[in-house]
Amino acid sequence: MPRPSRYAPDSIARPVHWSRQAACLEADPLDFFPKEHGLEAPFVREQAKAYCRRCPVREQCLRYALDRPEKFGVWGGLDEDERQSIRRSSQRRTRRKAARSQEEDADAAKATAEPAEAA
Repeated sequence: MPRPSRYAPDSIARPVHWSRQAACLEADPLDFFPKEHGLEAPFVREQAKAYCRRCPVREQCLRYALDRPEKFGVWGGLDEDERQSIRRSSQRRTRRKAARSQEEDADAAKATAEPAEAA
């Protein structure tokens, strides 16, 4: 009796990766990494950002760059400095949220302990 193969062909259709739909797909990569190639002129960055403004997958691209974190180039319409600013803001919010949570836990523990002490 034949055994089923573990290596059967995959017939499941896979979604197209977001990067295949990017407006910059056919653009010159140098336009998106100006600092790394000595092209510090602001118009080069703005040219890259113009691609991003009309890109259907801009949000996915930016999320990708923030999650990695991508250190260089224009991704999702933001350059490295702008993305770093977003990361810092996010880290500050996370720290504040954690501090508030710790304060609430301490207050709850104190409130729980006070009635027990009164008895």
